[in-house]
Amino acid sequence: MTVWSDLTGQDDAIAIFRAAADPANSGDSMTHSWLITGPPGSGRSNLAYAFAAALLSRHGADGDPATTRQVEARTHPDLAVLTTERVIISIEEVRKLVSSSQFSPSVGRYRVMVIEDADRMVERTSNVLLKALEEPPERTVWILCAPSEADLIPTIRSRVRSVRLRVPRVDEVAALIERRDKVDPQVAERAAREAQSHIGMAHRLATNDEARARRDETLSLALGIQNVPQAVVAASRLMEIAGDDAKAITLERDAEERESALRSMGVEAGQAVPPALRSQIKTLEDDQKRRATRSLRDGLDRILVDLMSLYRDILLVQLGSGLPTINSAIQSRLDEVASGSDPADTLAVLDALAVARRRIAANVAPALALEAALITATRQRRTTP
Repeated sequence: MTVWSDLTGQDDAIAIFRAAADPANSGDSMTHSWLITGPPGSGRSNLAYAFAAALLSRHGADGDPATTRQVEARTHPDLAVLTTERVIISIEEVRKLVSSSQFSPSVGRYRVMVIEDADRMVERTSNVLLKALEEPPERTVWILCAPSEADLIPTIRSRVRSVRLRVPRVDEVAALIERRDKVDPQVAERAAREAQSHIGMAHRLATNDEARARRDETLSLALGIQNVPQAVVAASRLMEIAGDDAKAITLERDAEERESALRSMGVEAGQAVPPALRSQIKTLEDDQKRRATRSLRDGLDRILVDLMSLYRDILLVQLGSGLPTINSAIQSRLDEVASGSDPADTLAVLDALAVARRRIAANVAPALALEAALITATRQRRTTP
């Protein structure tokens, strides 16, 4: 097993990073700042941490178990990580990371700074990072992750080496889920297909019955819409589903964080928090609330992506393309809806769902954006028997 073993579908990118981390030839392949781009679920952060483990290891480009465990736990002394716990990365968080980047490595070959979702930095925040990229310490390496190069300001793009990831094939993701999560091959294949090769989502669908049930209900709601009142009711229910999904992701983590924080402060379970420590707990709770907001947005986006896959399948059937459908588990319902509606109306629904995604990202009220998209879907069903 190496640090690259759990990565899938990115052989070209792995070859680049492995060569850079190899002490024997890093002079030709290594640079001080990297940008990993690729669609959601392609494994950007996983590849970033594998590269970090390889750089920090003293045993070569394949890493070693001890360093890998420390990187996975985010406890390695020469690793600093900025994860996106908020909708937007704050300038204070970047300043703190930039200050940390000035230290020399203590046990590893490099000091590695990882920023997940670097696209969530506004221009003012990006300019703070830019100064660190222009004059980095000799043994500091920056690894940024973003969906595309266009999500970062041009001056940062000009100072990083960009590595683009591709969307893994369904069979590649299914093989990874089957091997790593020990699930049935058919379950892994369906999860990978319905997640559209999004590795993290495929893992959830393969291992979480409630996540599968929420997705099934989402598609059922969309297929049951016949008129505007039903569209409004469906939008309300989808908001609830997104909220339940966000809670499922954050609730357990929030409880663990609070328990860990109290334990580190010497407060026993069930004991009242001393007044001197309440401000620290309040800061933790505020961060968790901001993370919950992002989780809700992510949940809504996943719902919209699932709905787009549904109407994409309907369109493929209407056009007689012969291409495999994503939601083949409900193929009979897809055939029924496709036979009673028009391709032009299906395209209009797909456009409306894409608009809803952009509106929610621009802070439009999610319920209103969903309602507008689903009301458009009523036209798609107008000729359905």
